This record gives sequence, structure tokens and C-alpha cells, in this order.
Amino acid sequence: MSGIGPVEPDGDTRPSDPSPRAPHLRSGPAICMPGPHRRSTAAAFLAVAVLAAGTLLYLTRPRPTPPPEPRLPSQTTSFRYLSPQVRDTKTTLPEFEFTIQALTESDAPVTVLSISQPYGGLSLTSRPATPLRVKGGGSRTVVVTVRVTECGKVPRNAGLPFLDVTLRNTRAKEAHSYILGARYARDLSTALEVACGNNFR
Repeated sequence: MSGIGPVEPDGDTRPSDPSPRAPHLRSGPAICMPGPHRRSTAAAFLAVAVLAAGTLLYLTRPRPTPPPEPRLPSQTTSFRYLSPQVRDTKTTLPEFEFTIQALTESDAPVTVLSISQPYGGLSLTSRPATPLRVKGGGSRTVVVTVRVTECGKVPRNAGLPFLDVTLRNTRAKEAHSYILGARYARDLSTALEVACGNNFR
């Protein structure tokens, strides 16, 4: 039998299954930081950052160069012999005086703690009495009185006599010997000759 019937669809005529849906994830409520709390947290972080930056600047700041250490007192102090003065006293033991000048070239003051001499037959005092202070960059005149206590212990020829001086400044305490020169040696020998005559050792 021929004729045109209903056109059959090509392929499978079963209805297609609906496409599966992607699972819908249900999100929880959004966490929202309240405004004041957020601001306080930011302020705390800012404070920590400023503190850390300040500490870093303090640790890396340029350090000032420390002042140089003062020199030893013997390196800045000198003594100069000025003049003799033989004293005609009525004391049992003869004595004589001479003047010296203490000078310091440093800006720091120096204290003269003691002045002595090496001969056993002589005793020595000063005016002003020690300890005495010499201002920085200045000078001070000192009158030294020498008393002969035993002529037998005093050498006839003083040679190049010296003074033993103990000094102190801000750096150190130091003992030092100062030779006062040929003129002091000559005047000292003359004074001892007058004081002791032929009673030298």
C-alpha cells in the first residue's frame, strides 16, 4: 500500500531527561566586622608600625663622636724654676726658699698632690700647701721651703737635682720627676754650702 503517512522522527523518540542541576551550595551568613572594632584594630596595627619604625630609627641613628680621652697629667704639666731666697732665720736648723711655677697646657685642671725631693737630709714644704690646684691652661707660683735636717746626708754637689711630684687629673694619678735645670742646681748647691759649711758627707 502506498501513501504518505506521518513522518516518523529520526532517532530515539523518547523524551530526553532534564539536565542535572549543579548542586547549590548554601552559604552561611556573611561575617561582617563592625565598624568601631575594625577601626581600633587598624589603629593598633598603625601604632605598632610607628613604634617599630621609631625603634629602628633610634638604633640606626648616627652616634656622636666621643670626646678624646684626656692626656696623662705628666704630659700636660711642667715646672719652671724661678728664683732662690736664702733665709736668715733663728731656727736651730737652717732653711732656704725658692719659687717654682707650675704650668698646664691642657684645658683640664691638674691637682698637685705632693712635692718632695730625693735627699734624705732635707725636708720640704710648699706654700700654698699641697694638694693644690692648677687651672686648665693656667699657671701657679709655689714657694718651696727646704729645711736641712742632717748635713751628713746632704751631698756637696747637687748635680742635676729634681723634684718628685705627684699629679692627678680626670684621667689618672701619676708620680713624675722634674729636673729644674742647671741654674736650680747651682743655686741649690750654693744654699747647701751656706747651710752646712764643711759638714757635708
